[in-house]
Amino acid sequence: MRLPSTIALVSGGASGLGNAVVRRLVGAGAKVVIADLNKDAADNLAELLGPSAVAARADCTSEEQVSEALDLAEKTFGSPVSAAISTAGTLYAAKVLSRKGVPHPLEPFERVLRVNVLGSFNVARLASQRMATREPDRDTGERGVIVNTASIAAFDGQAGQCAYSASKGAIVGMCLPLARDLAPMGIRVCTIAPGIFETPMMAQASDEVRGSLYGAIPFPRRFGAPDEFASLIEHVITNPYLNGETIRLDGGVRMT
Repeated sequence: MRLPSTIALVSGGASGLGNAVVRRLVGAGAKVVIADLNKDAADNLAELLGPSAVAARADCTSEEQVSEALDLAEKTFGSPVSAAISTAGTLYAAKVLSRKGVPHPLEPFERVLRVNVLGSFNVARLASQRMATREPDRDTGERGVIVNTASIAAFDGQAGQCAYSASKGAIVGMCLPLARDLAPMGIRVCTIAPGIFETPMMAQASDEVRGSLYGAIPFPRRFGAPDEFASLIEHVITNPYLNGETIRLDGGVRMT
């Protein structure tokens, strides 16, 4: 799929990895809808990037709000989306049983699953419906591509990560059946499982924590740059033979 002819929806696109994806895609000539709960941040980014970007307030778990964001893409750019990238997500850390004998609360576990899993699936199902109405690419036969964001926690979950690891494992598990379901429509699906990235969340970590995490990464011994994640998104969009695959992007780290 050629980026200058791509119309993309980026869920969670106003901050962190999503922000880098939006900037990368617009810089390569794509048109982008920045879908985010933080409408002010999305508006500011859209204003910075110019007419190739537009902002929409969208909760990824809401059918109505995601549909409105997809409508906005068609209204603004004249065609249904051809790419949907889900980077919106949340986390919660707690052990199944605390030192005081208190069990893991159910509400935050359910919330993490709802945002990360249901939200990613909601964007995928609604975006694929729009993609299926597009004319296939004359060279590749593609109508669209969907990219979800998992985490190395799907494979290397640490203590206290039951909710987060379960949600990211579910995103990995969805990848192949989504790709198989959507293949007849010419829609590809991939998942990226990033390692430890330099995001606003990690910026809050202490020097001690950061140092211990650096030591676990074989090479390069640093956190990933958000643009490196965005670069892989760009490659997945433009490489027509990538389908049904979960790609680790982690510097070789395997968490203990």
